[in-house]
Amino acid sequence: MKQQALLRPFPQVNPLDLVLALLCFSPSLLAQEPDAAELDRIKALIKKPDPIVWLITGDSITHGALHTHGYRSYPEHFAERVRWELRRVRDVVINTGISGDRVPGLANDLEHRVLQFKPTVVSIMMGMNDATAGPEGREAFRAAYIELVDRLRDETDALILLHTPNPITAVATQRSDLPAYAQIIREVALDRGVALCDQHKIWQDHVRSRKSDLNYLLNDGTIHPNGWGHVLFAHSLCKTLGIHDRASNTGRLYVP
Repeated sequence: MKQQALLRPFPQVNPLDLVLALLCFSPSLLAQEPDAAELDRIKALIKKPDPIVWLITGDSITHGALHTHGYRSYPEHFAERVRWELRRVRDVVINTGISGDRVPGLANDLEHRVLQFKPTVVSIMMGMNDATAGPEGREAFRAAYIELVDRLRDETDALILLHTPNPITAVATQRSDLPAYAQIIREVALDRGVALCDQHKIWQDHVRSRKSDLNYLLNDGTIHPNGWGHVLFAHSLCKTLGIHDRASNTGRLYVP
């Protein structure tokens, strides 16, 4: 006599349990969605006729002082691309970068440097000076950056774009922990669902693919980009936003 197969009822699954399981076992899968969405929202703004207030801030690199020797900084190249080449003449590009600044400095001066302008998009490149705190300062940097992004979310309607800083030479020993700080910025962008322009990686890939030397992009042989470095910044930013055009005046600027 053949034994009949035992039919076991399929266990009922609580949908909430499935969500929790995804959060526990695949956080990156869910976390990547807001980042892509934020970038897509910025791209969508560019396609609309409404004027955009671009607020670009950071440290000396964004400030663009001294080390460019009079050449345009990346915010200036970006303004040329957007306000002239894309004919978005009513857009406003504001640069409030300050030499020597760190994330806590920007947070303490947020009203003056960001909030008063009621920006549509806030672009931040920080970390170069914060990295002088070394491995011991990593978690404080992460916490400060998260707090800054959360404040921007709470106190503005702006879309947010973070940049990792450019790589540096081995001579800049005081900032030797910079790669770890760049990784923290990537993680903050992912965790908080904001857009990211990974300048650090883009620069590394550029130097590697061109079989070039990082010093060609730096003014002082340590950390500060020269005029060519700022062109690479601008090209990277425009590519991230989907507005780079190699045939345009800004797009065909040379980068060694």
